[in-house]
Amino acid sequence: MKINRRDFLLTSASAGLVASNIRPAAAQTRRAPAAPKRFSAEGRKVTVYTTAEKTDYRLTPTGTPAFKPYGQPPETQVCVFVDPSKTYQTLLGIGGAITDASAETFAKVPADRQREILEAYFDPVKGIGYTLARTNIHSCDFSSGSYTYVAEGDRELKTFSVEHDRRFRIPFIKRATAAAGGRLPLYASPWSPPAFMKDNNNMLRGGKLRPEFYQAWANYYVRFVRAYEREGLPVWGISIQNEPMATQRWESCIYTAEEERDFLKNYLGPTMRRAGLGDRKIIMWDHNRDLIYQRASTMMADPEAAKYVWGIGFHWYEPWSGGEPMFDNVKLTYEAFPDKHLIFTEGCKEAFDMGKVDDWKLGELYGRQMIHDFNNGTAGWTDWNILLDETGGPNHVKNLCFAPLHADTRTGRVIYTNSFYYIGHFSKFIRPGAKRIVSSPSRSALLSTAFVNTDGRVATVVMNRGDKEVPYILWVGGHAAELKSLPHSIQTLVF
Repeated sequence: MKINRRDFLLTSASAGLVASNIRPAAAQTRRAPAAPKRFSAEGRKVTVYTTAEKTDYRLTPTGTPAFKPYGQPPETQVCVFVDPSKTYQTLLGIGGAITDASAETFAKVPADRQREILEAYFDPVKGIGYTLARTNIHSCDFSSGSYTYVAEGDRELKTFSVEHDRRFRIPFIKRATAAAGGRLPLYASPWSPPAFMKDNNNMLRGGKLRPEFYQAWANYYVRFVRAYEREGLPVWGISIQNEPMATQRWESCIYTAEEERDFLKNYLGPTMRRAGLGDRKIIMWDHNRDLIYQRASTMMADPEAAKYVWGIGFHWYEPWSGGEPMFDNVKLTYEAFPDKHLIFTEGCKEAFDMGKVDDWKLGELYGRQMIHDFNNGTAGWTDWNILLDETGGPNHVKNLCFAPLHADTRTGRVIYTNSFYYIGHFSKFIRPGAKRIVSSPSRSALLSTAFVNTDGRVATVVMNRGDKEVPYILWVGGHAAELKSLPHSIQTLVF
C-alpha cells in the first residue's frame, strides 16, 4: 500500500491508541517500582507503519505479520529482541517549540492551511499527536526582533506585559492546545534577561546577569507564568536559561555551573515557591550533551539547590566543534541522578537551504538522536521550531534553520520534510505515561527503541540507515514475527 504525504493523516485511526492520556508526568517517577504484568506475544499480530526513502511510504501501514512460536534464534538470524518485563523511564511527552517565528509564519498562511498544520501536528489520530510544547520567554533568535516584557530600566517590573505575544504566539498556542484535545503541557525558556540587567548592557552576545538583578530576574519568571495563565495557558515548567555556556550573536546569557546553582538556590527556586508556583517544574542546564554531567553533578552536590530541580534539559549541538553526538553522557547522567528527569529541549538542522528540504538525512538525523536519547533515559523530547517559512525564518539575526514543516508564505504551500515523519514514528505511537522497555537489535545495521503504552500495547521503533534491505524477526518471549527493514527507512511496530 502506498500513500502520499498528506493522505497519511487520514489512514490510521488505530494509531491513536492511547490518546486520552496526555497529562504531564507531574507525579510520575522515572523508574517503575512495581513489576509489570507478564506480557505474551502469543496470538498477536504486528501492525507495521513504514517511512522509507525512494518510496511513497510516509507513516504508511505496510503489513500485519503474526507472531509464531520461535525458540532460540540462530546467530545468523537478524533479530530485534523486545522484553516488556524490564521497564525504565516513563514518557512525559514528545513535541516541539512554538516560537515567535512559528507563530508569525502560521498567521501568514490561509485558514485551510492553518487547520492542516494543527491537525498534522496535534491530532493523535489524523496527525502525529504532539503532547508537549516549549516556548520562549520574550525574544529569542527566532523572533522578528529583540524585545522584552518591561520598559528599559524597570527593575520593579511595573510595566510588565505580554501584549507582544497576544498578536501571534498566544493565539497559536491556544489553537494548538485545542487541537491536542485541550491539554498541551507547556514549558518556557529565557534566552536573555533585559539588557539593563546584564553586565554587557545587551541582550545579545552573551554577557552575565548582574548580581544586583538576581531577584528582579527571578520575579520576571513569576510574572511570565502568571501572565500566561491569565491568558488561559497554564505553564507546566520553566528552564533556568537557554544555552548558559554559549555566547551567541543573538539573545544569550552566560552562567557557570556555580552561578546557575546559586541563582536557583537563592533566588529562582524560593521566589517560585513563595509565589505559590512551587509545583512548576524547573529544568536546569538546557544546553548540549557535552557538559551535561559536569553541570548536573555541580547542581546535585548542593541539596538546597537540587531540591528545586525537576529535570535536566539538553540539546544536540555538541558536534559544533567536530566529532559525534555524546549520547553516553546522557546515560551517565540518567544513572547518576535517578531521582531527576531528563528532557531533550531543543534540536534542529541548521543552515537552511530550500534545495535540501527533501534530503533524507534530515529525517535520519532525528531518528538516530531520538532512539539513542530514549534508550539513555530521556523522559521528554522537544523539537525546535514546529514551523518556519520559506527562508528558514523569520530570524532577526539570520540564523536560518530547517523545521519539520515549512510554509511558503508567498503561496500558502505547506512543505513536509522527512523529519516530520520520522518524529511521527515516535510521537504518534508512544504516548504519555508509556514506559520504556528493552529493545535489543542483534546487528548494528538496525537501531531500535521500544515502549509499552498505558493500555498494554507495545510500540517498537526500528530504523535502518543503510543502503541494503534487512530481513529480521521481532522476537518477544519465545514468539517471533517476520519483517523486513527497507533501505533508509524507519518503522513503528505496534502489537
